[in-house]
Amino acid sequence: MKVGVVGASGFTGTELLRLCAGRRDLDVVVVTAEQHAGRTVAETYPSLAAAYGGVRYEVTTPEVVDGLDLVFLCLPHGASQRLVPEIVDRVGTVVDLAADFRLRLPEQYDRWYGAPHLAPELLDSFAYGLPELFRSEIVGATRIASPGCYPTAAALALRPLIDAGVVRTSGVVVDAASGVSGAGTALARTTQFTTVDENFMAYGLLDHRHTPEIEQATGAEVLFTPHLAPMNRGILATCYAPLAEGAAALSTDDAVDLLRQRYDGEPFVVVADVPPSTKATAGSNAAHLTVRVDARTGWVVSLCAIDNLLKGAAGQAMQAANIALGVPETSGLSAVGVYP
Repeated sequence: MKVGVVGASGFTGTELLRLCAGRRDLDVVVVTAEQHAGRTVAETYPSLAAAYGGVRYEVTTPEVVDGLDLVFLCLPHGASQRLVPEIVDRVGTVVDLAADFRLRLPEQYDRWYGAPHLAPELLDSFAYGLPELFRSEIVGATRIASPGCYPTAAALALRPLIDAGVVRTSGVVVDAASGVSGAGTALARTTQFTTVDENFMAYGLLDHRHTPEIEQATGAEVLFTPHLAPMNRGILATCYAPLAEGAAALSTDDAVDLLRQRYDGEPFVVVADVPPSTKATAGSNAAHLTVRVDARTGWVVSLCAIDNLLKGAAGQAMQAANIALGVPETSGLSAVGVYP
């Protein structure tokens, strides 16, 4: 299967190259990156030297991906909207890791991204690539919008509780922390070592762009506050939801069992009694979850930890591509983290 990774010099593109290198059925024949065009992949990322040797980044054009079976787009927001209309009929399957085709309502792009969507007619043609919750949409899809990292963690933690009707769909709070790799490779004062080290800070108060996607994926009205944590990778989402009327008798054991039943048989979900940690998920496509019910206050606390670059980006994109293409869902992916 001939594969292209567009925008391959960022962290998610680099992870996709690494994942593809472990697959005999995937042949990466196109690797593009505008700012690195002409340079070798190994020169930019020595960690990929053994697999990609003298492969050089190319300039991104519609023609360069012509005829490929599978194309991963790892571009900044806004760029996919321009490219997708020109390539969807040239390639077999497109998996977009940006936010460009995640939201169903075009007007939300105006509100949250500050500009009208350039290809609103294509929004409905993209499946939302969160397999554990939307697998039926992904099967056989040729256009997939891979979810954001924060929405992935929040939706996995909250959606089973919401679907079961044990928590309300308003007054929900998502408090989540991410490693610095979530900010990408662009240089910025806020992500420099001296800024991040020994620091913990909130950002995007009330207006983070993942808010409408979290609401779309969970089916709840959400107050979302993201935080930057002094670590390379990982997300821990702590989600608070008030108990629904009639659910006052729900216990923690009941809630944990609810998650276990919902995710029974899912190869990349671990539901445990102990609180999840980001380090346990590092290097894996796994999501670790637990939940607590506080009878005293009438609130439920549901937690999810993921590796933001894998289950929150590249790993999930490959998982969804596997499902769409009819190959084993776990191909090229591991649920086992790297430790220490």
